[in-house]
Amino acid sequence: MSFSVSGKTAIVTGAANGLGLAIARHLVDKGANVMFADIDEARLDAEVGEEARAEGQIRMFAGDLCQKLTINNLLSATFDAFDRVDILVNASRRLMPSDTLNPDEDGVETMWKQNVLTSLRLSQMTAKRMIQCAEKAGLEPGEAKGSIVNISSLAAQRVQPVLMGYAMASAAIDQMTRNLAVVLAGQGIRVNAIAIASVMTASLQNALREAPDYRDRIEAGTPLGRIAGPDELAETVQYLASDASRFVTGQVLTVDGGRGLLDVVAAPAF
Repeated sequence: MSFSVSGKTAIVTGAANGLGLAIARHLVDKGANVMFADIDEARLDAEVGEEARAEGQIRMFAGDLCQKLTINNLLSATFDAFDRVDILVNASRRLMPSDTLNPDEDGVETMWKQNVLTSLRLSQMTAKRMIQCAEKAGLEPGEAKGSIVNISSLAAQRVQPVLMGYAMASAAIDQMTRNLAVVLAGQGIRVNAIAIASVMTASLQNALREAPDYRDRIEAGTPLGRIAGPDELAETVQYLASDASRFVTGQVLTVDGGRGLLDVVAAPAF
């Protein structure tokens, strides 16, 4: 089995900061060509602008991926730069609280649009490009063509009213992953997801600044007794993107230090 992603081309969304940036950087370090995509152009430029302009392994794309035209432009920019796409990591996520009984402030529509529909449309459109690229290369329908990795959350499995919209979106991402995996399996495209908790995301960092006691609650409710670094999630993404997982599809792999095994609620499942 090979965990190598060297020479492959990846698109990583949410790549200007947090988990997306950690994942994108990790894939570059492992030899992949990576398109860093994010809506925050200033932050993206600050993080990778100089390297992107050097036209090596890194490129960057700034835009609102809620728009289909922007997704088309992202894919075109990726193919112009690297002539292919092998890996898509949907790491862009938004988290906002829900006022469960207030239809004007429950966050459901926002979470659905930004966390679910954006990942779905990008996955659909990227899969089509992967198939076209494989046909040009003369690959047979069942031969490996690519890997799509979605980032979900343990919140999909937990009742936390303050995160209702986010939890609903996470559950939808899990089911979207399974459906796409079945549809795309015959084309040699694998689709998996990683459900995170107890991982140091940008959202968790913000929460810890506002409520420092969350750290103790999270660590107490996590069997491994700590919060994972973003690099640990990045290594899991590498596994799902590589040939080491070539017989794995439609799975939601939980990376939570065992937190989901306990019944107690330690803190919000980000």
